[in-house]
Amino acid sequence: MSLAIDARDLGVRYSLKFTRKTTFRHSFGGLFRRKRDTDHFWALRHVSVALTPGESLGVIGPNGAGKSTLLQVLAGIIQPSEGVVDVHGHISTLLHLQAGFDQDLTGRDNILMAGALMGIDHRVMEEREDGIIEFADIGRFIDQPLKTYSSGMRAKLGFSIATAVDPDILLLDEVLQTGDEVFRAKSRVRVAEVLTAAKAVVLVSHDMSWITQFCTRAILLEKGHIVADGEPDAVVAEHLARSEQRKKDRAEQIARIARGEELPEGDERRRRRREKRRAG
Repeated sequence: MSLAIDARDLGVRYSLKFTRKTTFRHSFGGLFRRKRDTDHFWALRHVSVALTPGESLGVIGPNGAGKSTLLQVLAGIIQPSEGVVDVHGHISTLLHLQAGFDQDLTGRDNILMAGALMGIDHRVMEEREDGIIEFADIGRFIDQPLKTYSSGMRAKLGFSIATAVDPDILLLDEVLQTGDEVFRAKSRVRVAEVLTAAKAVVLVSHDMSWITQFCTRAILLEKGHIVADGEPDAVVAEHLARSEQRKKDRAEQIARIARGEELPEGDERRRRRREKRRAG
């Protein structure tokens, strides 16, 4: 069976130099200095993901693990610094839609514009417009400019569009945390419908119930690396155990600092500088 997604040895590297104040003297001097590892960081490194049609992959991990970056690479929004991504089929994702929404247009107009951005025939979007509006259930706001929407209404509209266009591959990134239990219940039914249509789904979520209920497989990302890959229940259990251990380690570190046994990193650097000055 051909793969819906085949991502091999992905790496995404971000430069940190743009966050620093740049001067001519600093820039000129940099031409003669060896590049340091601290000038960049890897949001993803050596990540490989293969997804067959009909599979649903859950991506979990702590904040900053690289989950959203991975989804953006799969969606083609950002290009990897290394590795190769092959995607076979039409992708639907809120990552594209949210970026393409026009704040000054109404929700109704944004539905048609989103279809154009995804390469869907205008007549097809017109035929599905009523269904999208009904599912989003945002009332009279559908004819108001998007800039008047709450984040929850934007999420509802985006999810309704993304799941109404019969995608081959659906990418979802924490779009269902609207606090609206009625819509969340409808969303679960809609995701189940997408899965039964043998479409590939990649779901990033902090809600482990979504991962265990809908995903056939899960990966755990930490610091840009896959540290677990397998059955959703097992990967979720590993994630929860690691999270609990991090909490314990942090609590112990705080306790050592309170007892004076360990200084925070900044205080420790200042102490070492003072000792160096005295020794000199």
